[in-house]
Formats: sequence, C-alpha cells, structure tokens
Amino acid sequence: MDILKCRNMIGWCTTMRRHKWTLNEQANFLKQLGELLSRGYPIAEAIVSISLPLPNYRKEELEDCLVKLKKGLPFHDVLEGLGFNKDLIGYVYFAEQHGSFAEALQEGSSLTLLKDRDMKKLFKLLQYPIVLLSITGFLFIFVEHTLLPRFTDLFKSLGLKENFFTKVIYAFDQYFPTAIELLLVFICIAAIYYFFVFRKFSILMQRAMLVRIPIIGKILKLLFNHYFSIQLSFLLSGGISISEALFLFEHNKRQLFYSQLGKEIKLKLAGGERLESIVASYSIFEAEFPMVIKHGQDNGRLEQELLFFSRRCLTKMETLIEKSFKLLQPILYLFIGFIVVSMYLAILLPMFHLLDAI
Repeated sequence: MDILKCRNMIGWCTTMRRHKWTLNEQANFLKQLGELLSRGYPIAEAIVSISLPLPNYRKEELEDCLVKLKKGLPFHDVLEGLGFNKDLIGYVYFAEQHGSFAEALQEGSSLTLLKDRDMKKLFKLLQYPIVLLSITGFLFIFVEHTLLPRFTDLFKSLGLKENFFTKVIYAFDQYFPTAIELLLVFICIAAIYYFFVFRKFSILMQRAMLVRIPIIGKILKLLFNHYFSIQLSFLLSGGISISEALFLFEHNKRQLFYSQLGKEIKLKLAGGERLESIVASYSIFEAEFPMVIKHGQDNGRLEQELLFFSRRCLTKMETLIEKSFKLLQPILYLFIGFIVVSMYLAILLPMFHLLDAI
C-alpha cells in the first residue's frame, strides 16, 4: 500500500513538472480573463470559455480552480496553487481589493508579456553572436596554434617583421585566458558576497543596492516604480485611502519587498511625515516620483497622476531596453569581426610583402 502511494506521489509530481504553466501561458490566461470580465462575463463562465481550446490537462486544472473558487478560496490563492508568477499573483491580490479587477488583470498580463518578449529578444540577440563566437574561437585556436607559428617562422627566416595584426593575435592569446580567470574569480567573489553578506541585508537594502547597477539597475528601478505606482493608483481609484492602501501592501506576504515598503511608509506617515518626503528618502524611487505625488495631492487627482507616472515608467523602461539591445549587438559583431579580420591579415599581409619582393 505504501509503495502504491509513493508511485502515485511520484506520478503526480512528474505530471506537475510536465504541466507547469509557462510565463507566457500565465500572462495570456489572465489577459483573456481580463478581457472577458470587462465584457460582463462572470469569472466562472470566463474561465470555462478560456479552457475550451486548451488541452485536457489544462481543462482539469481549471475545473479544479472553479471548485476552489466556489468553496470561497481567493483567486490569488488559486493561482498560487497553479504555480503562477509572484508578480502576477500580486496584481490579482491587489485587484481583489480595489475592484478594478479586469483592468488590473490586463495591466499585469501586458507587463508580463512585455518582460517575456524582452527576454526572448535578448536570447535571440545573443544566440547568433554566441554561435559566431564559438566558431571564431575554434578558428582562432587552429590559426594561432597551427598556421600562424609556421608562417611566423617562415617570415622571420626571410627577414620580415611581425605586423600589427600578428601582434594582436598573440596578445589576444596571451591575455584572454587571464581575462577568463579574472572573470571566474569575480563570479566566485560575487557568489560568496551574495550568500554570506547580501542575503543578510533587509529586502529594502537589497533592492537599494541592486538599483545602483548600471543599466540593469535603472531598468529595475523603473519596474519597481511602475508596479508600486500602478497598484497604488488602482487602490486609490477604488475609494481606498492611502493608509488603507499601504496596509494592503503590508499584508501582501507573497511580495516581501512591497510588503516591507508598505509597512515602512505607513509607519512614517503615522509619525507625521508627508508622503512625498517619505518617497524622496528611498533611492529605489525615481527623482520625479515625489513631485508627482505632491502635484497629485495638490490638485486632488493623485490616482490619475500615479497612473500617468506608471505609464511613463513603462515607456522609459521599454526605450532603455531597446537602446541597450541596439548597443550590445554592434559591439559583439565589431569584436568578432576584428578578431576574424586580424587572423586573416596576420597571415595575408606578410604574403603580400613576399609577392611584392618577387
């Protein structure tokens, strides 16, 4: 009997691993759900409608979701049981509090699809250069260890000096292994720092350190600003006060960063500090965020100002990612091209000198 139970458990675990929802599937599911809800569908009918074209194992999972929803389980807990992304669950959690459920689902799914698209774009961007680098590496080893020494000996016997490109190839062969060793040492030091130092800092301190990293830190900062401002905007639009909104942030235990952030801001507000002054004290927020809050409070449209600010953060983030991609690709290709041209010219230029002598 115990053996049978173990087999069933192993089979269940295998099925769960095989049927795990990809990030793209999660985002598309919530996007379609948000669209149907905005058209007036009840959530149960919307889920049934979405499940119709899906495979049988997905239908079974969604049927189980409906059973849990009928028992009164919150939708964000149901999604957690399916292994959904924490950020998506966070969107659903906040949506259940402020009432703009359909809009929040579409907002969260759109951002997730954007992140997924950018990751795929980065992979495609690096895929071709990595293949080129691998081929260039094999060619470099062959030329540097087989062809070039023989030609160098021949040219020296004929009294020809090494040209610039020959020196480049030998210098690259001399210093590249050292560069790899230094990179490995840096990775080891970074791993030791992460496990023994970085993880001991508070979650807010960790994020404050991450946003200082060039380019990546800027993207993370914009992402944090977008998420915080859009959720606060939705909550305020639902008639919730700032203190109540921060209370909901604090009790979102699935996202510890935003939970701790909400707790600290709420305590400082209770101590008499102004919201824009509190926000200005955190390095994780954009410099314009406190001004946006002050302007919104002055004109009585804070939720709208936060919404516009979140849209600007998203636009800035997309622009920065696009610029980074456009900068990275030419640099890789220039490096590969320079190495390949150097290998050919290191051999061909002395041969041209020989031909001229003849």
